[in-house]
Formats: sequence, structure tokens, C-alpha cells
Amino acid sequence: MTLVDRAARDLRQDIADGTVSAVEACRATLDRMSSANPALNAFNHVDDERALARAAAIDRQRAAGERLGPLGGVPIALKDNLCVRGMRTTASSKILDSFIPPYDATVVQRLEAAGAVIVGKTNCDEFAMGSSNENSAYGPVHNPWNLDTTPGGSSGGSAAAVAARCVPLAFGSDTGGSIRQPASFCGVVGLKPTYGRVSRYGLLAFASSLDQIGPFARTVADAAIALSVIAGHDPNDSTSATTEVPDYAAGLNGDIRGVRVGVPRAFVSEGVDDRVRTAFDAALATLRDRGAVLVDIELPHAQFAIPVYYLIATAEASSNLARYDGVKYGFRSAAAKDGPLKTMYSRTRDEGFGAEVKRRIMLGTYVLSAGYYDAFYLKAQQVRTLLRRDYEQAFASVDVVAMPTSPVPPFRLGEKTADPLQMYLGDVFTVSVNLAGLPGVNVPCGFAAGLPIGFQLIGRMFDEATILRVADAFERATDWHKAAPPLG
Repeated sequence: MTLVDRAARDLRQDIADGTVSAVEACRATLDRMSSANPALNAFNHVDDERALARAAAIDRQRAAGERLGPLGGVPIALKDNLCVRGMRTTASSKILDSFIPPYDATVVQRLEAAGAVIVGKTNCDEFAMGSSNENSAYGPVHNPWNLDTTPGGSSGGSAAAVAARCVPLAFGSDTGGSIRQPASFCGVVGLKPTYGRVSRYGLLAFASSLDQIGPFARTVADAAIALSVIAGHDPNDSTSATTEVPDYAAGLNGDIRGVRVGVPRAFVSEGVDDRVRTAFDAALATLRDRGAVLVDIELPHAQFAIPVYYLIATAEASSNLARYDGVKYGFRSAAAKDGPLKTMYSRTRDEGFGAEVKRRIMLGTYVLSAGYYDAFYLKAQQVRTLLRRDYEQAFASVDVVAMPTSPVPPFRLGEKTADPLQMYLGDVFTVSVNLAGLPGVNVPCGFAAGLPIGFQLIGRMFDEATILRVADAFERATDWHKAAPPLG
């Protein structure tokens, strides 16, 4: 097993024991990125010098007898919508092509305090708006399992980087499935924490009531360690919770006897590819064999989650993206240099934003406009409350909810770009989790024609511990997570 094949937990232990140096691990990672990224296009920015300097500092700490943090010396990658002081951060948008943040996101501070080595920023759908990573200003990311297919989105670069053994850990954001769906398409673990569990300070906002930051990993244990590092209250984020953060990895004992797993069979019975359904049913059988109890549940309003999500998310996006106007920072249209201010605004935004971002801004502005607010945005918020109540009622009788992560396996690049509605419908099983503010984790559970399939486990608010424990038990009973893509 090479260094790039090591799980984050094992690699950290190797570095702490002196079996390998942090610099050696970093160089192996950078070499792998250099060889794989031309085919993947998973990275927007790589900072070799910064990463190696950081790794050398970790080695000096170990040599001085200092105890390394839980991610001491582990190379990681960050989605390109997380601010790192002095490191170009673009959200894969032309409008931020030259933006260099003057501060670190809270998760970045916590990761570096834990000893992580940031090697670069990963490609994503522009401003995290998309489900295929084809909306990036820097071109699409390719799935390492088949370069002609999508890795999922919007955090496709992070998922592809972990699957391709470029890094053992990467981080992304999940607004409507943007961690879980690409994790499913790339055959890795992807965790979306409870809303408020992780600070959003320093995350370039898409939809503020839905966005959440989380990890990609090749094992559940690594995802658990990563969550313990980044979770916790932050005074810089008024929505971050003060709820205590447990040691998630310590709870992974493989025992799920008596755990009640809710399955919304009516909701997942239509529109699901037969191969996905077969893999999902097999995953449920594995959980049952491990001692879990399968319980049929109802989520009667889940069928409305897609329209509710695309009303609320676009409304919040239209507000959040109003700040990108060419005045204080970011791209400014050269064509509007001597024209009126209004022309500068309109040309800057027209030239700086891609087609999908413009589409969502226009939709959001429309639903918030006079005469339409009550009919669309307010009504969507009311149905959002009903969705949340559906889950509350379900969790009165079960411990976790299981459903497919995506209704289809990874699809070919370009297959759905001409039909945005079909792209949106692919989020049917993920968006309700964000609307309800719940935690969810994708776990690899099979393959379809050589392409990964995953299923997700959804938990009560702030009960990441239970979904991670169930996911870990499934992982122990299967080998899906051990598979590596054929990318050379």
C-alpha cells in the first residue's frame, strides 16, 4: 500500500510514530495530484510551496516531542468556496477569478490547528450551483471511475480528489446534496452535518439557511474524525449551535443491534434506476443482517421537496450574490469603464456569472418580487415546515432514515445540461435533508456498469453519532469502500 492509499487516521499515526514524515506524505500527495489532475480537472489551485512548508513545520513539532493533532500531517483539499487567507478562492466563477481572501474560514482555522496540511482548492459548480460540476468557469470535473461521466456536484472536485487517491480527506459544502451526491457518484463517504453544527464563517454563501460544510473521506472513521475537528460553536456565525461535540470516532463500535432504520418505501418507489434500487435493497439487507430493525415510514410531503428547495435556495442566492457588483472586489467589466454605474453593474454581472448562476438569480428575484412573494416564497417556507414535521414524526419511531442518495448512477457529461429541470429532479432524495436541517451521510453500496452507487443515512438534528455508527457498521460488513478507480 502506497502513502496515497492510506486512510487519514492511519497516515496521521504513521507520521506521529515517525514511520513516515509529513513532508514525505505531502510530496507523495502532490505527485499524485500532478499525475491525476490533467485527466480529472479536480483542482483549481495547488500551492506546493505552502503545503510543503506546513508539512515541514509538522515534522519539527514531532521532532521536538510535541503531540500531533488529530490530523497531524494529513494532506487535505478544500472546495474552492472556502476562504483561505492568501490563497486564491474563486467559487469556480469568473467574477472571483482573482479574489484572494484576507482571512481564514473558521473550518480552515480548526483544520490547521488539528495539524492538517492544505494542498489546494478543488473545482466545483459555480457558487455551488449544480449537480454535475459542469457549471464551473474552469471546465467540468471528470469522474475518476469513467472520465466521460460526471463526478456529481457541486463539490465534484473534492469527491473526485478523494476517490482518485489525490488526498485522503477533502471538504465541501452541501446546500441540497452537494456533498452526498458527488460522494455517491465517486464511491466515497460524504457527510453533511446538521445545520449549525459547523460554522459557515468564511464559506462563500449560496443559500444561507441551507448551506453546511462537511468532509469527504474513504472511510467512515476518517469522516468522523474530520467532523470532530471542524464542529462546534463559533461566535463569528450566529447560526452555529452551542451543542456539545462528541468524539464521533470513539462511538464507532460496529454494533447496531436494535437500531431502528426507517425506510420511506412509497417515496423511493418511483423514478429510481433498477440498479440503484437493487443496490439499496441489498444495503438494507446488510443492515438487517447486522441486527438493525427495518421499519416502513411515511414522508408524505417529501414529494414537494424539489419545488420548495428551488424556490427557497434561489431566493437566498439572489440576495447573497447581489454583493458581486464590481464595486469593492472581484471582476469588473472593462466595457463599462466610463459608463454609468447601472451599466457597470449589469455588464459586470452579465460577463462575470455563468448561465446557471444567472438562471437562479433571476428565479430567486422573481419569487421575492412584489405580488409573488406570498404565492411562492412564503408558501415554500410553509411547506418546508411540513417537511420538517414529517421527519420529526418519523424519528419518534426510528433512529435513522435510509434512502438512495441519487435516483440514478453517474451520468455522462453533457447528458443533462440542455434540460435543467431533469438535472434538478436528480436531487429528489437529498434536498429535504437540507430543508429540515438534518445530518446525512452517503455510504458506498455498489456499482452499476463500473460506476459507484451510494445510499444515505439521515439522522435527528445533532445526532451525527448515530448515522456514523450505522454507516461504520455497514462499512465493516462490505468491501465497496475499498474499491479504487482505474485511473492510472
